[in-house]
This record gives sequence, C-alpha cells and structure tokens, in this order.
Amino acid sequence: MSPKYTHAIVARISNALLETGSFDVQLAKQQHEQYCALLREIGLDVIELPPDDALPEGVFVESSAVICNGVALIGRSDNPKRRREAETMAIILKKELDIPIIEIDDPHAQLDGGDVLFTGREFFIGISSFTNEEGARAVAMAYPEYPVTPIRVNGCKRLKYYVTMAGPDVLCVSTSATCQEIVKRMEREASFTYQKLTLPEECAANMLYINGTIVHRSPAEIPEAYKTLKEKIDIPTRNVNISEFSQYSSGLSSACLLLRRWKSIRSI
Repeated sequence: MSPKYTHAIVARISNALLETGSFDVQLAKQQHEQYCALLREIGLDVIELPPDDALPEGVFVESSAVICNGVALIGRSDNPKRRREAETMAIILKKELDIPIIEIDDPHAQLDGGDVLFTGREFFIGISSFTNEEGARAVAMAYPEYPVTPIRVNGCKRLKYYVTMAGPDVLCVSTSATCQEIVKRMEREASFTYQKLTLPEECAANMLYINGTIVHRSPAEIPEAYKTLKEKIDIPTRNVNISEFSQYSSGLSSACLLLRRWKSIRSI
C-alpha cells in the first residue's frame, strides 16, 4: 500500500534561517546537501528550489503541501511568511510540474503538511499549533477515497515529529510519554491495524520510508535508537546527520515533498 515515489522537492537553505533561531548556517547547508545527495542515491529525482531570503523557513517544504494520488492540497498558515511559502509551492506544483492543486477556501482553516500522516490506507491529521479541525476537513474533502482521522497533538511539535511510517503498515514511534499518548489515540481511531517500531529517542521517530528504504538520523544523533534499528530492521537503511538544520523542525520528513510522476518534469 506504500506509494512509490519518483521525485522529491527540496529548497536550499537561506541565510535568513538565522531568524528562526541560533544556527551554524554553513554546517546546516552542508548537512542539507548531504541530505539531498542521499535522496538521489536511493533513486529519486531531486528538484532543488533556490534559497529565498524572504522565507527563512523555506527549507522546510513539507509544511507547504500534501501530495497524494497525483493531487496537491496546498497548506494554509496564519504565519504570513509560511503562507507565502505555500503560495510559492502552489505555483511551482501547478505551473512547473503540472500537478493539479487544491487550495483551501475556508479562511479559518490551518493545515501544515507536517501534521499529515498518510499510511497508504488512511490519513491521520495532527490537531496542533499548526493545524486545526478545519484543516483536517480540507484533507477529507481533497481525498474522499481515504478515511481521515484528526488526532490531538499537545505541545509545540507537529504529528510527524512523533509518528512516521517505517514500512508498509508499520508506524515508527518513540517511548516518550507524549508520543505514546498520541499512538494510543491513533490506535483507538484507526481504520486498520498497524505494527509498531518503538525507538528510545523521541526525535528518532521521524524517519522517511522511500521505496523500500528507511532513512533515519545518524548514530551520533540517535545512538540508542540506532542500536534498535540495527537489531530489528531487515530492510535497507540509510542515515544522515541533520542535527543543525532540523533544530526547529519535525526532522527528516520536514525538508522534502515526495511525489510520484509518470511523465518527465522540466527543470526549474
């Protein structure tokens, strides 16, 4: 049931990232280059958008859209700069990549792609500081072929910081109390039954599952989880250090938009 991806959209890091917190911008850029190289190594065509100093968080493209079954639902934020990111992404998806887009009409809706977990069978939508019930309804309207379940996420993180997919019908979670509370809610509401891969470090739960390969954080960042992964995972795994540029994001998933394309995409 897991979608097969052909392309990843990423955005290069702007020096304006410093506006969001304390960063070693050069190290962040190096890590991001390694991240993009890894996506290419596992077989994706990577579309790199140029840095934009007007959009300090522009590298975290996941927030700007949800892409499923060849259709993109454009995110909606109450942060003007993040809203502009979504508007820019909508233009790129529609005009450059020829992907049909849906824009949210409800002026009260908030939707951040980092709160949208697609399992291949259904959607879980984190109701958080970044996404509300109206945003969840927009997902349900955009993708009526799938069940859509809102899940309360307390605190300042998005749903996919706590839960991602580690394979077909496998949820990657952590032992943290916050994560376990979210997972219990998901299991109560889920339309399907999932296996769980439980890791010690909370930030380890955010990983990418791309066409049969797991991409997780480096052993330096998640030493205990790395041991667990080596013991329990028998499918290909790759790792990359994102310690610097991921400080104010959900993690690995936040810096790319994954999609499947049949026809070729002209370069941007």
